Amino acid sequence: MTFDKKKIINEIRDYIMIGIGMVSYCIGWNIFLLPNSIATGGVPGIASVLFWGTGIPVQFSYFAINAVLLLFALKILGFKFCIKTIYAVFVLTAMTTIVQKSTAGLQLLHDQPFMASIIGAIFCGSGIGLGFSFHGSTGGTDIIAAIVNKYRDISLGRVVMICDIIIISSSYLVFHDWEKVIYGYVVLLITSFCIDQVVQQMHRSVQFFIISDRYKEIAARIAVFPHRGATVIEAHGFYTGREVKMLFIMAKRRESSVIFSIINEIDPKAFVTQTNVIGVYGEGFDKFKVRNSHPSRSHQITPEQQVVLDN
Repeated sequence: MTFDKKKIINEIRDYIMIGIGMVSYCIGWNIFLLPNSIATGGVPGIASVLFWGTGIPVQFSYFAINAVLLLFALKILGFKFCIKTIYAVFVLTAMTTIVQKSTAGLQLLHDQPFMASIIGAIFCGSGIGLGFSFHGSTGGTDIIAAIVNKYRDISLGRVVMICDIIIISSSYLVFHDWEKVIYGYVVLLITSFCIDQVVQQMHRSVQFFIISDRYKEIAARIAVFPHRGATVIEAHGFYTGREVKMLFIMAKRRESSVIFSIINEIDPKAFVTQTNVIGVYGEGFDKFKVRNSHPSRSHQITPEQQVVLDN
């Protein structure tokens, strides 16, 4: 039985980064939001409301609700996604228990709830974003967002925001204080923004146009590492009248520095342009998000329409 070393390294990286993301979320939730009675979204928000209303420890209700949701998500999102989500739920549950015991009685920014909302939301949003970027999540409404994003190219942060409005609004039933609800909305908006920024940053791609007499060497090196293909385009210099070869390369943004180093090492005089792109789909990048559905009766071509098309 052979193991792909690269896949194993990527899996280990995913679990490490998901763990870091859950630590970030735990800090935001348990140090800045929960002690200041500021609601957040998702299952942590439900757990917070239950804690304030009944005294049930948040880690217990958070784990129980996620266990039920994951049973439904297993079939839709796949075993691999759910395993990493289960891992994330366990890490967040364990970290919450540890942080609450080690910070008992600590209430940072108790007289500055707005600042606590902002800082807590940044930690939470960044944590969720890291989880999504490495194929995991904190569970709850994140699972719903992942299901929607699987079939539709809709912002993860937007889906989470829509799902969480009702949860945050329900905190009014406990506190009877609209000011707390407003702070919850602030957390929701900033969290959603941070999710989108982190996810987009992790998946952002760039394109290169490289003009060099040593284009073959450059393309060969880039094909080895960072393992990106190159397309050779026949070009003509209008001013010089020379026929030149131009490389077209798509790469992840984090690979830009490596590509620039290769170009500088082989041909420091090469002419290079780099451009950010909104989305890249295909082998080595993101997958197409296309809804597979059968055409409705109104979209079927009738025999009469076929005759017109044939003519």
